[in-house]
Amino acid sequence: MHVFVTGGTGLIGSAVVAELLGNGHTVLALARSDASALAAKAAGAEPLRGGLADLDTLRAGAARSDGVIHLAFANDFSSADALVKAVDEETAALAALGEELAGSERPFVTASGTPHAPGRASVESDPVSTDGPVGGRGRAVTATLGLASRGVRSAAVRLPRTVHHRGAGGFAGLLAGIARGSGVSGYPGDGEQRWPAVHALDAAVLFRLALERAPAGTAWHAVDDEGDRVRDIALVIGRRLGLPVRSVPAETYGPLASIFSIDQPSSSAHTREALGWRPKHPRLLEDLENIQP
Repeated sequence: MHVFVTGGTGLIGSAVVAELLGNGHTVLALARSDASALAAKAAGAEPLRGGLADLDTLRAGAARSDGVIHLAFANDFSSADALVKAVDEETAALAALGEELAGSERPFVTASGTPHAPGRASVESDPVSTDGPVGGRGRAVTATLGLASRGVRSAAVRLPRTVHHRGAGGFAGLLAGIARGSGVSGYPGDGEQRWPAVHALDAAVLFRLALERAPAGTAWHAVDDEGDRVRDIALVIGRRLGLPVRSVPAETYGPLASIFSIDQPSSSAHTREALGWRPKHPRLLEDLENIQP
């Protein structure tokens, strides 16, 4: 397939592009800057200049493709307003891509997040949240899956709280960044809450499998670690950075405070069985040993 990929030069996107190219696909990659365009070209993809807010460019990219993988997101967690703006931008982008693909029976794979299931690990049949600080993403992804009724083979790959590679990425990466700035490797509450995780290279394989095989309107879990305790994550970060480890106020994490405080393990048993996905790269606590002091 000739695949249009948004966010193709980020931590996850670069792994997805390499996975696609290594398995016989070609890639048209959205590039919002000259540097991103050069990176996409160096990886073997054809760059398409434009950002997530350039809806005409998104439609043009989708029109030129046999399928679409959407990964781009502003990832601005500096304030509640910035997060809302990022969600609104993505919502408009998904709608534009969906309209272009409607009636084509082409695959459209979007990134999502694993849901919260109180008292147990979430599974693929659980709905994503449509409330709270990122509820807009849940509504947008739900609408994208609904395109199955309009002739789109839509699917969602639900990513866990941390998608990591060489000690960087995801919410664990945010914890490390905050630790460097504050001088404390902190965790909210008692740190017993669990976050699922996956290596970026394993997540990339699942995006490819979903593109190639996923039935319309389905959701899949890119989860290797079902749930690492946040305190254990902070302990590795503290040791690697030579910083004290202790509980800190939830407000330390700004608009993500409520998400950081939730126990949110997740299962990928159905994904592994149905799509034959087999993670093989280092798990989170092992990969965090790559953090440099």
